[in-house]
Amino acid sequence: MGRSGLFFETTARDGRCAARTGRVSTKNGAFDTPAFMPVGTAGTVKALTPQQLEEAGAQVILANTYHLFLRPGTEVIRQFGSLHRFMAWDKPILTDSGGFQIFSLKSNARVSAEGVRFKSHLDGSSFALTPEGVVDIQNILDSDIQMVLDHFAPHPASRAQDEKALALTGVWAARARERFLKTNRGNSQFAIIQGGLHEDLRQRSLRELAAMDFDGYAIGGLSVGESQADFKRILLPLAPELPAAKPRYLMGSGTPEDILLAVESGMDMFDCVLPSRNARNGTLFCSRGKVRIKNEKYKSDTRPLDEGCPCYTCRNFSRAYLRHLFISREILASILNTIHNIHFYLDFMAKIRYAIQSAKFSELKENFLVLYKGD
Repeated sequence: MGRSGLFFETTARDGRCAARTGRVSTKNGAFDTPAFMPVGTAGTVKALTPQQLEEAGAQVILANTYHLFLRPGTEVIRQFGSLHRFMAWDKPILTDSGGFQIFSLKSNARVSAEGVRFKSHLDGSSFALTPEGVVDIQNILDSDIQMVLDHFAPHPASRAQDEKALALTGVWAARARERFLKTNRGNSQFAIIQGGLHEDLRQRSLRELAAMDFDGYAIGGLSVGESQADFKRILLPLAPELPAAKPRYLMGSGTPEDILLAVESGMDMFDCVLPSRNARNGTLFCSRGKVRIKNEKYKSDTRPLDEGCPCYTCRNFSRAYLRHLFISREILASILNTIHNIHFYLDFMAKIRYAIQSAKFSELKENFLVLYKGD
């Protein structure tokens, strides 16, 4: 049986809440937690080079098994030996399983006990993903952290739908774990807790998956349209119950406010397309809130985007110039905006880690939320 290449240690706790810092070590390096993973779905964080990512402070990124399986395909990546070499990124990579695509591409997905059959969103061709097949694909990608294939019912869902999806998630996780342990090459595998908006189903999922002794545990199926009240109702009691000796990952939830709430509850890892997608759409994250750079009031604004921000964009360019680029639909707008947004998120996480280590997380959270107003 294969042995996990992941080691996790908690390095500090705040003492006044469940917030903690840690370090996750993989065969391709280590990263500090709480960590934000920029999303590089197809083997690239849009508009950034790997060097720019590293300069922004990225220690780990996320890629997607479904999309890489379709394009460029596993046979292309196999020739390079790993996704790391293919995309020239020598730090850790986490790969999602394709489970989210069952939700996001639901009109093209047919779920059964065996797995899921997709109609490709690229050319309409049909293909299947199974729990075992997803492990095999991720082994070719050689991603450091591999997510199991999971399933959650689209929101809003009935209890019966959530129970059915939860049952599949548990069975698929067991099959994926068996395949992983037989084929692992020093990588690691995380399970995904589901159960919709039902607290008892979430606890059932946690118990089932904890018994399989995965290398880390994720909370999935949130930030998919539920209310903020429901988000909190599920997250807050569940997060501290995840195995304390393993990394805890909140999937797809990425507003600064949600990250602060989750860190306070004991979560360690985060990902979201918000910083990169919003950058391309002209919405920029700053210390005093979001700036919508297309607004007329920035037309002659000589100030940097976020005064005090040390990123390349803020050191060199004015709000007026950034607005000009965006209004003119220049490619450079996406590049400069993404450099800033990714830097903002990664610097935000570094400040969170420092605050936890200094036992001042509550002060950081309060001060951040007071200032974070925006346009």
